[in-house]
Order: sequence, then structure tokens, then C-alpha cells
Amino acid sequence: MCGIIGYAGHRPAVPILLEGLKRLEYRGYDSAGVAFIQNKELELLRAEGKLVGLETKVNGRDVTMATSGVGHTRWATHGVPVERNAHPHKDNSGRLAMIHNGIIENFQEQKDWLIERGYTFASETDTEVLVNLISEGLKETGEGVLQALSWALARVEGAYAVALVSLDEPGVIYAARQSSPLVFGAGTGENFVASDIPAFLNYTRDVVFLEDGELVRMDANSWQVLDALTLEPIEKQTNRIDWDVQSAQKGGHKHFMIKEIFEQPKVIADCLAGRVDLKTGTVRLPELEGLTSPKRLHIVACGTSFHAGLWGMNLLESWARIPVRVEIASEFRYRDLLLDEDDVILAISQSGETADTLAGIRRAKQMGASVIGLCNVVGSSVARESDHVIYTQAGPEISVASTKAMCSQLTALYLLALHWGAQKGTLSAEVTQQGIAAVHELPGLLDAELPAMRERSKELARKYSGVSSFMYLGRGLNFPLALEGALKLKEISYIHAEGYASGEMKHGPIALIERDFPTFALAMRDDLLPKVKSNLEEVQARDGRIIALTNPGLDMGVDDAWVIPEVWGPLSAFLALPCLQLFAYEVADYLGKDVDQPRNLAKSVTVE
Repeated sequence: MCGIIGYAGHRPAVPILLEGLKRLEYRGYDSAGVAFIQNKELELLRAEGKLVGLETKVNGRDVTMATSGVGHTRWATHGVPVERNAHPHKDNSGRLAMIHNGIIENFQEQKDWLIERGYTFASETDTEVLVNLISEGLKETGEGVLQALSWALARVEGAYAVALVSLDEPGVIYAARQSSPLVFGAGTGENFVASDIPAFLNYTRDVVFLEDGELVRMDANSWQVLDALTLEPIEKQTNRIDWDVQSAQKGGHKHFMIKEIFEQPKVIADCLAGRVDLKTGTVRLPELEGLTSPKRLHIVACGTSFHAGLWGMNLLESWARIPVRVEIASEFRYRDLLLDEDDVILAISQSGETADTLAGIRRAKQMGASVIGLCNVVGSSVARESDHVIYTQAGPEISVASTKAMCSQLTALYLLALHWGAQKGTLSAEVTQQGIAAVHELPGLLDAELPAMRERSKELARKYSGVSSFMYLGRGLNFPLALEGALKLKEISYIHAEGYASGEMKHGPIALIERDFPTFALAMRDDLLPKVKSNLEEVQARDGRIIALTNPGLDMGVDDAWVIPEVWGPLSAFLALPCLQLFAYEVADYLGKDVDQPRNLAKSVTVE
């Protein structure tokens, strides 16, 4: 998830681009850059790291003559976050410059095709491939930039929001979108395009929401929206925005945490992109090319990532028949380990910088084990030090309490279990195809259910916000979710909560049950439901109140049933998880807590 902005108008463009990038930096902060035309030259300024690096490069240069240009702040997906991979990217002729948010799934195929035609590449990005494809389109069509852009977009697959400038058409910006956000801002004597409204909200509140497959051509005084492939004009409605900048940056939400919870459908879709083939019913993980399924797997992680690992263990053992041990990284690094070259470590970390996880990786590698990194940040320490890397594609997560990152980790683990199960022949083709078809439908279902989930979470939050302790119960695949639900409530509402395997309750915790010590139970329809119901009867016998997250048609007989749709197999976790997150969020918000930055916590634990 990157931030893009384009400006065409009557003011000096570069300061406006930098201002817009500052408002978009929450979308990515690996590198930043601008492209603009000045004195009949197409100029690029790029810098690794946060926006201050780019600002330093701009300071002291006379950029006042440029009245149009594009800017980009990057969250790396293709290529490590260094300057050569920073956007914008020029084509080989040096006459086009492009910025891009998204993933071009068939970029390697197009890159190979362009190399055969003599093109060279200075970066590892899919964006440089696309801008050179447009350059080739100028030759193939024999027409202008608009036709060449349309020709190139017809050849690529995946998600993109792009903005393009050309030395041959100074003052004109072209932009298009497919499955990545892009909005147009209509000003007076100036026009804007950006990945999010805050980028230009100080200059205009008149916004046009671009849809998939649409392309906009704009200059200072005019704009037109076209079908990206046919170039037929499309009538668009202008909307007046009344949000303030901070609310717009958060998508109109009160906190980043709730915004990120609602981003989970897109997170699932992004993680699936290019990795599942519905036609053949197969999973493709090119990141693991040449790696056979391990004889033994050790999942090493901390906090929320540890809970994701516990959930993944169940699938990996059931579907791929691989013995799995899930380890807390801070314990793993100090144990008297028994590892050899047949062992594989799966290190899970959202940031890729978790100190204990990194230390565990280094110890394991010293002992001859190979390492797969599962992380969200391209070029992070976990990514660099692993033998293979699977990126979760969740985009920047601003709230300290992790939400969409865990969703992306579960998605990746789900795909990994399908991949290894098919590779080993321990999972039938029929189940694999069912699993792929079901997860393909999941983003749409979750997107439709989230508003109702939030309303129910508000009702329950107000009813239970006065308690001082909570117990979370689950069995099987739901036990790790019980742990995560308890963690979320603790870390943002400061209410004490403990997660337990339901069958363990009577081995001690049942002594705590009373009216003011409620239980949050995960009681979905599965083989273990009768056992869960038995555990809940034990709670009720001691006058304990119960919230039960359950499925339609199940009579739980509890104080508060929270009914969510029933889905295929282990995918119930993807509906249960946001419910747990929303409940914790609404309790914390109702109590007036600092949801995005809870006390004593940091986003990345980079020290022991």
C-alpha cells in the first residue's frame, strides 16, 4: 500500500507534492520521490527512508518553475526499499515517469518480453516494467501517450493505481486504477489525483471517486475520465467532502485500529493475489520454489504472531502431515535446542524487526536449520536473514494493536498448508479445490458482514465494559483465537483477560467464575462443539455470564449469543477474528482509552 499524488495547476508543484506525501506517509515510508518537468527536462528526485530524506534533497534546489508533477511514498512490494527501487521510475528513453501502487502479477513475463526487445532495467520493481511497457506501446500503436497507456494496461494483470507524466506532454497527467484506490480532486485552475483524499484536501473538497478500469487525463484547466481499455468517455459525479484532514487520513474512522479492522477483506484479497489459481484449483508460492516440504517445522514468533502460528500449526499438521512445534521466540532463543539440517524454521513477524525472533533465526541458522520468513515489510531484517520469504502484503499497520497483520498471517499460513498438503499428496485435490474456492469468496463475505459485526460489538461493549476480568475459551483452531481475543482486550482496554483451552478450565480457572467474571466463548459449528457446550454449562452452573460467538441454528442458551455466518472449514477464523478485535476496540473506545497508542506498548519490539 503506497501513497501517490499528482498535481497539474498554476502553483509550484513540488511543494504541493511534498505536502501531499506528508499526508500520505501513513500508507508507506520505505522511500519517497517526485517527478516533474522543468526547463524542458523531466527531473526525478528520490530518497530512501522516510519523507525527510526527500525533503532534504529538494531543499536548496530551484524547483519553482514546475507547475505539474507526481509524487510517491512507498511501501515496498517488489524490490528492497533502497533508492534504486524508489518511485517514480523512468522508461529507457527518459521521457516517461510513473508512480504505482499495487502489484503487477505478470510483471516477470512482461519484463522478459521487454528484455528480448532490448530494454534494460535499473530496479527490481514491477513499476519500471510497466513504464517501459508504455514506452513500447508508443511504438506499437504509433499514437500518443493515452493510447500507449491503454495498450500497456491491457497487457498486465493484477492491481494498480498509476500516475504518469511525459516530457512530450508537459502539464498533462494520466492516471488509472484497477483494484487499488485512486481519487481525483477538481480545483480551480488546478487538478489533483491521489490514492487518498487527505493528499489534496487543503486545496479542494470536490472529489471524483474513480472506479476499477477507469483512466483520467488532466491538466490545470480540464479533466476527463475514460474507460482504460476502450478509451470511451465516462460521465462522473463530483462529490463534496466535509471531512477534516485527520478523519480523511483514517478513512473517516475515529482510529487507525478500526480502519485497519475494516481493511481485512482487502488484506485477504491482496495476500491471495497471484497465489491461487481458481481454474486449476492450485496454490502457487513462487517464493518457495525449489524448497520441498519440511520433515519438521518450528514456528517461532511473539505475541499476536505467536497466536497466528498456533492456528497455522493445526492446519499444517492436519493437511500437510508435518510435525510442527510453535515456540515463543524469547524462549526459543535460550533453550538447549535440538535442530539439524532437516529442520525448517518459520519465523513470523509483522515488522520483520522483532528482536527475539531475529535472535532465534540466527541461532537456528548456526545449527544448520533453514529459515522461512513470514513478514509484512520488504527488506526487513527477517526478510534479509531468511533463506525464503513469504510477504503477507498487509500494507502499513499504524495502530499498535495488530489486527489486519494477523489476518494476513492466517491467510498466508492457510495457503502454505494447502501448498505443502498438495505437494506431499496428503491433501486430496477435491479438498484443495474446495479450500481455494472458499477462500476466494471470503473477502466479499467479510466485507458485507463487518458493519453488522461492529454494531453487535458496540451493544456488547456497553454491557460488559464495567467488568475487571474476562475469560476467553476455545478448542482446536479456536484456542489460538481465544488467546488473541484476550490479548486484544488487555492491551487496549487494560481489562485483565486470559485465554484458555476450554478443556483446561476445570484444571484451575473455574475457581474464578462468578457473576462479575464473564466468559467469551468461541462456539462455532465443528466436531468439538459438544465439548465446548459442556464447558459452558460448567460456567453457567457457577452463575457465570457468557458471550458465545456462534453460528446460525445453534441454540447455545447463553446470556449473549453473537451469531456470525457459517463458512467452510477453518475459514471461520476469518470471521471470528474481527469480532474479537471489534469487541476489544469498542470496549476501549467506550472507556475512553488511547486505542491506537496504548500505554507501555510499542509497534515493533526491537529490543529484548
